[in-house]
Amino acid sequence: MADKQRVLIIKLGALGDVVIATPHIATILEAFPESEVHLLTSPPFAGLFSSHERLHVTAMPRKGFGAMWQTILWLRRMRFSVVFDLQGSDRSRVMTLLSGASQRVGLGPSLIYTQRPTQDDSSTPVFERLNVLLQSAGLPVAEPCPQLWVEQEAYAVVDRWLRERKVNKPLALLHAGSSARWLSKRWPEARFLELARQIEAAGFQVVWLGGGDEHALNERLASQTGIDATAAFSIAELAALASRAAFAVVNDSGPMHVISTANIPVYAFFGPTNWKRSHAIGQASRVIYHPVECAPCHLPVCPSERRHQCMEAISVESVLARLRQDGVVT
Repeated sequence: MADKQRVLIIKLGALGDVVIATPHIATILEAFPESEVHLLTSPPFAGLFSSHERLHVTAMPRKGFGAMWQTILWLRRMRFSVVFDLQGSDRSRVMTLLSGASQRVGLGPSLIYTQRPTQDDSSTPVFERLNVLLQSAGLPVAEPCPQLWVEQEAYAVVDRWLRERKVNKPLALLHAGSSARWLSKRWPEARFLELARQIEAAGFQVVWLGGGDEHALNERLASQTGIDATAAFSIAELAALASRAAFAVVNDSGPMHVISTANIPVYAFFGPTNWKRSHAIGQASRVIYHPVECAPCHLPVCPSERRHQCMEAISVESVLARLRQDGVVT
């Protein structure tokens, strides 16, 4: 390989998928130690890699013909030798094909990719599918250790926030919400509240996480126990906050994946989505779910006749028992 060759990794989103791909990004970097390696991602995720010493990060909007055209022009100017398409969307396939790279690695048709898995099962977890993609290019598989390259300033922001609130107890991060279009992912609010009370009684400081969609929810919860951190942190700062925490209890969400990069126990509720495909890397043993005939249904709102059985059947007592069993809460 030429020392100055340019390698491109395409991973546009979404948040959880970007985090899942971080071990594969690290593996590609290790495989091309003398090359100039670039990452093409979406603006919200560019900061997650800002402190990486070798990775050159370029952000592009995910929508719009103008953005696509400008990106293609940029790809042609850069003259990449190798492209790894970790996204696998129609958009990223067009980019890969028009990049002009002689080596194009991805999941898809041979018309686009020069190296691709001979078999690809879309029901396989994303992490494993990307490992098969790496193997098709002769690279080793990635280890299941998600990571983010976060600026030190993010840790300073978090520590300042904790000092201002005089937090002097171990942190427990709770995420009771979800995207507004995925209400079916939410464990019942009243149970999250009772769980938080029990966790605080055990000597922890509960911090409620979430974005704009969870503002009203977290305001209600924090009015009774815990600290409201809705929209208080960037994605990078959330990763920094997680590094200061003892454990987390969350719904299936983007924050679940970000928190997992801190290598703390992350307990996640699953019901309407398939936990085998979507759990945070390294956290499969901490998935909390109740099997019912209709799950996973992949419906954003549970039909009333089903009474949200997959989530309603999970009791506060069973969650606490699991935390105690694992020695997280005594």
